[in-house]
Amino acid sequence: MLTITQDLIDSMVAHARADHPDEACGIIAGPEGSNRPERFISMVNAERSPTFYRFDSGEQLKVWREMDRLDEEPVVIYHSHTATEAYPSRTDISYASEPNAHYVLVSTREPHTAEIRSYRIVDGVVTEEPIEIRS
Repeated sequence: MLTITQDLIDSMVAHARADHPDEACGIIAGPEGSNRPERFISMVNAERSPTFYRFDSGEQLKVWREMDRLDEEPVVIYHSHTATEAYPSRTDISYASEPNAHYVLVSTREPHTAEIRSYRIVDGVVTEEPIEIRS
């Protein structure tokens, strides 16, 4: 189960809406081994695409080094789908490389609502998990 605060959910949705019609992406870092998402980090979609996202390699290196320095890890890796449901695509599954992360998808296909779902993706196996939102 992903336990996350409402303000972090709101930040992901706001980022997804701001980048629409392109996919938005980023992470939420937390203390190593804690499974607690705490620090929101929006990132640039280097593809600038409505159907695909990729972290900018320079930005990703900088963010991962900062997490190492702060004894953090990517607890949540999020991105948006702009025209489809919040379910991982084959590409999303093939690129999933953090077995401990919660992969959160935000669908912005409807203009006034956002569908948010969380998954674990390990060795190509997708498992949806519940989200508990705290205030």
